[in-house]
Amino acid sequence: MFRRSSTSALATAVLAAAAALTLTASATAVAATAPGFLGGADLPPHPSSPWYPGEVTKGLPETAPFCLEGVLPAAGSWHRAFGTEFDTGAVQASVRTASAAAGAKLAATLEREVAACAADWLRATPGGTASWQDYGRLAVEEGAHVYGVDTSVPDSEPGVHLFGIGRDGSTVTVVQWSQMGHLTDAPVPAFKKTTTTAVNKLNP
Repeated sequence: MFRRSSTSALATAVLAAAAALTLTASATAVAATAPGFLGGADLPPHPSSPWYPGEVTKGLPETAPFCLEGVLPAAGSWHRAFGTEFDTGAVQASVRTASAAAGAKLAATLEREVAACAADWLRATPGGTASWQDYGRLAVEEGAHVYGVDTSVPDSEPGVHLFGIGRDGSTVTVVQWSQMGHLTDAPVPAFKKTTTTAVNKLNP
């Protein structure tokens, strides 16, 4: 009886260890897999140029998206840059966080940073002007939010930026679109569609 019990206990321990190893391997595989990303055709159409998408690359962009310097975590991150033949560009950065709660916290942090960006930029840029606009929430997966930020300095071209921040479970994405101009020049309805598509593509 004692031997039978010991054998049973050993078998149970082996099975438990195998199950734990499988779960760990599964979690590692998910973390190592890139989320789904936008394609060039998913971005607001440029009137004079196609979009040229870069490769989906592990890690953060070499230059952080405007307003989000030092905010996006490097762990679990991926990015893709997009360019045109003119002054319009875009970047998407996505992060696989440890849990849905961690994803919600990161998304909220990104929203706060973008909402405060114009005021922060003005404090750091004497003589500059800036404005921002909250374009509202989008009903996609766990939600998304679109913002616009407009900045300029004397004797220089103004710059306008649109931000789409969204989440699907534990995966968070931010899309930034930029060009010379003001908020009145920004393709907000088309960018809302871009943001919705970005969130829907996160976990295909």
